[in-house]
Amino acid sequence: MTIKKIIVAMLISTASFTGASLALAANDAKATYKAVEDAAEATYKADLAKCDGLSGNGKDVCVEQAKATREHATQDAKAAYKKTPKALASARKEEAEADYAVAREKCNALAGNVKDVCVKKAKADEANAVTDARAKQEMSQSKAAVRDERAEERYKVALAKCDSLAGPSKEACVTAAESERGQ
Repeated sequence: MTIKKIIVAMLISTASFTGASLALAANDAKATYKAVEDAAEATYKADLAKCDGLSGNGKDVCVEQAKATREHATQDAKAAYKKTPKALASARKEEAEADYAVAREKCNALAGNVKDVCVKKAKADEANAVTDARAKQEMSQSKAAVRDERAEERYKVALAKCDSLAGPSKEACVTAAESERGQ
């Protein structure tokens, strides 16, 4: 076997091992996500069982709290699985809505102006949480845009440096600049 064939065989085996590792990592992330979802559902059912002994508004609050706990767990798992700013913002929005439902249910035990104030505070808290999530998403996307812009400027400078070279050294310089740009 020639050296070229050995190197090609090594590269192929390395590439296939890397591909298999990435596939396993993706499957592991999916399995973790599914396990967290299943655990959240089991916890939800146990929490609902605890609510059976209650009555009236206390039971309603207990049920909403169980739903909110499940929602937090599943949304956190979903955001961790997707790993995108959009998924994280969506998760925080869903969690804010679940927290609002709990707060709203707690307000139902009140009456008159106190209840009105309670509901307005719950709505304000939800709006603040959604706004914070949206702002964090936009900030994350803005940071990525700035990072890309800086990389583009570094690439232009590197290409300008390559202009003073000729032949193979210029080609090597351009290749190095392009690989640096891709990082």
